[in-house]
Amino acid sequence: MADVDRLRMTEGVVFASCFAGCIPLANWLIGNVGTTCIPNGPCLIPVAPGIEAPSGVLAVGLALVLRDLVQRRLGLRWAAAAIVIGALLSASFAPPALVVASTVAFLLSEIADLAVYTPLQRRGFIRAAVASSMVGLVIDSIVFLGLAFGSVEFLAGQVVGKAWMVLAALPFLALLRARDRRLGLMPA
Repeated sequence: MADVDRLRMTEGVVFASCFAGCIPLANWLIGNVGTTCIPNGPCLIPVAPGIEAPSGVLAVGLALVLRDLVQRRLGLRWAAAAIVIGALLSASFAPPALVVASTVAFLLSEIADLAVYTPLQRRGFIRAAVASSMVGLVIDSIVFLGLAFGSVEFLAGQVVGKAWMVLAALPFLALLRARDRRLGLMPA
């Protein structure tokens, strides 16, 4: 196996592991970390002045970008497998009251992310990652809030919180793209 192929595989496995780790992390955060925890509801964090969101948004926003990186390194089949494994993890780690909401929101948002990222990646990696993540985070937010709480009261916070994580990933994505070009490492 060539050094570039070994690097692609190693990084793909690391990205897939981080992606998988985001799922139980998001479920743990939502019930345990926040400046305010609503009884029988989520723990909230401020994501902008006057806007709060369930704390799991941080891990979910990161997961959307990581799924794109799994696809970039390992290919479409691996990305699809990661989504299925992620849904199983979501169902396994979500609090009982949030299992359906967490699993359905995860599946729909990640499939939407995949559907947007796949054709756009040929036009530009960063543009595709941002566009697909934005579509995925809106879908995840609407579906999760609607199913989990019967309300989209925290929609703005969900979208803003997840978008912050996507924006925070941009410097890493730019460095990765530059390094890939320097090494001649093409997407899978």
